[in-house]
Amino acid sequence: FSGSVSYMKKCHCRFVYDHKSGCFFDGLDALSPFNLWCRLSRSCVLLLILQFLFFMDYCAQLNIQRGIERRKPQEILSIQQEFNDKQFNFNKINPEEIICEMTKCVNSRDVLNAPTSKMTVLVNVSPLEFGHCLFVPDPLQCYPQVLTKFAIAVGIESVFLSSDPGFRVGFNSLGAFASVNHLHLHGYYLDHELALESIAVEPLVPEKDFHRLINYHVGFVFYTEAKSVDKVAENICRVTDFLVKQNIAHNLFLSRGCPPHVHKPREMENSSRKGVRIFVWPRKFCFGAKEESALNVALCELAGHLPFKNKTDFEKATEEGVTEIINKYLLPKDEFFNLEQQLIQHLDTRTAAYV
Repeated sequence: FSGSVSYMKKCHCRFVYDHKSGCFFDGLDALSPFNLWCRLSRSCVLLLILQFLFFMDYCAQLNIQRGIERRKPQEILSIQQEFNDKQFNFNKINPEEIICEMTKCVNSRDVLNAPTSKMTVLVNVSPLEFGHCLFVPDPLQCYPQVLTKFAIAVGIESVFLSSDPGFRVGFNSLGAFASVNHLHLHGYYLDHELALESIAVEPLVPEKDFHRLINYHVGFVFYTEAKSVDKVAENICRVTDFLVKQNIAHNLFLSRGCPPHVHKPREMENSSRKGVRIFVWPRKFCFGAKEESALNVALCELAGHLPFKNKTDFEKATEEGVTEIINKYLLPKDEFFNLEQQLIQHLDTRTAAYV
């Protein structure tokens, strides 16, 4: 972190950072954006009424008002659906929902004037949890909900920049319960360790940090430490671009986690979670608008965080029942393993340039 923050307007600051400095301070959490989040979010009272249930692999949460108060989701018909400026997008929000603008430090001598991409951070007005915000790359560019290397890299760097290991970042593609076709990632705090942060993985292309989850919902895992973010972000982007071209919906979840391993690590290694694990779940495409009362299987649910929107489903939830629901949205195993072989071959080819 460069230490340079200049206020551009009320409740809108420019947050300039360097995740490689090794100084993972309280700035992302306290200075810019999440101290402001408490003041800006009209729904932060929800934090007082959340209820939790815990299973072996899941953390279930009752959040009734999120389903009631959130903006109406858009109808999604294609993973490659073009941006439509006539529909709701993040250029139409109330300016008071803007928390800050994140800019990566590329020149320590002139950090505020260095040309670079921008990430706007917004309040999520119907939060899942404390600090729930949206990361929107340069909103005026009107990117559709398709990941870019920049968006992935900033998502990873944001996890590193937080001093709280409970800060998570995620992404829903179109057809995977994205609500708005305007490129954005979710960021929020969950004060509970999740099983997948230390679960065993099977190496697929180790030199590209590409692995498969073992004994969990079928999906892929990348792992990085602070010095390798750009390289890993590029490899992740190659995978998500491949999925988009093949019209395969997908969810991503980014969290602190321990290095890849085939067997469960010792408790000391497990508790360190010194890097970031990036989970990629290819899944079945869901057409139409998002159902607002049911348990929608998206980035949170696949990671083991289950936000229920009605009390009946919450109280009746069982680990077996949740697993059955989630499995309905995942690719059949034969399709998944066929895709796995295609991705191994794809990542083994000469790396292309991604921006």
